Amino acid sequence: MSLPDGFQFSQSSLQDFVDCPRRFQLRYLWRLAWPALETQPAMEYERFLRQGEAFHRMVQQYLLGLPSERLERMIQDQDLRQWWEGFIRFISSEDWAPVFQAAKKYPEISLSAPLDGFRLVAKYDCVLIHSEGEAWIIDWKTTHRARPGRRWLAERLQTRLYPYLLVRAGAYLNQGQPLLPEKVHMLYWFAEGAQPLERFPYNSQKFSEDQAYLKGLIAAIGALGKQDFPLTEDQRRCAFCVYRSLCERGLGAARLDEAENPEASEDWEIALDFEQIAEIEF
Repeated sequence: MSLPDGFQFSQSSLQDFVDCPRRFQLRYLWRLAWPALETQPAMEYERFLRQGEAFHRMVQQYLLGLPSERLERMIQDQDLRQWWEGFIRFISSEDWAPVFQAAKKYPEISLSAPLDGFRLVAKYDCVLIHSEGEAWIIDWKTTHRARPGRRWLAERLQTRLYPYLLVRAGAYLNQGQPLLPEKVHMLYWFAEGAQPLERFPYNSQKFSEDQAYLKGLIAAIGALGKQDFPLTEDQRRCAFCVYRSLCERGLGAARLDEAENPEASEDWEIALDFEQIAEIEF
């Protein structure tokens, strides 16, 4: 099997392979665009995506120095206003205001590093670097209506790739000094819910484990032939996949409210994946 020239592995492409090797093949090797809805109602889904894009853009502009008052005047959506107010409360809180004030801020920054003949890439919503080398990766989660469980988050490629890649490629953000795994923290901030934060500290053992895991995924992809990419055995994952009709796993798109059921938070892998917003190009 040969990957396209210049192919780069992101958290999204690796997650697709883990969730369904056939989806990885169709999307990244065959580059097949399939005319199917991801979910119904389509207009509501599009609204969620636009809201997430607008929020990420506002946070980026704020962290680059644009006054909050000026940004607030641009808000015309009630959900977006609530998210923004929650963001301002978070960065102004007693616990987090010192973290933001003392750090160099890198919003919407991309990093890459080689691994086994390919490149790993990630686009971070926000990276904070302190003078003593403490580093915070913050990912803004805006469109989840049900909070995913911690176990599910811990197993996501984003939680593994982002800290690993920051250690590998983040020295130039730290005046050329390497970032130590023990000083790296992965933080998810959720716009919905009473408790917005989920934090994952990093360390050298996790760094080694993640490197071995990523190498194993790349080797597994490289070892497959053109006909060897199997469909996922968990057909719940097909409900929100655009290739479901091509794979004869259903015709109609699942409803958006099926991805927002709080009772499904521990099985979030069956839900619609909004984390593509993390890789938006502004």
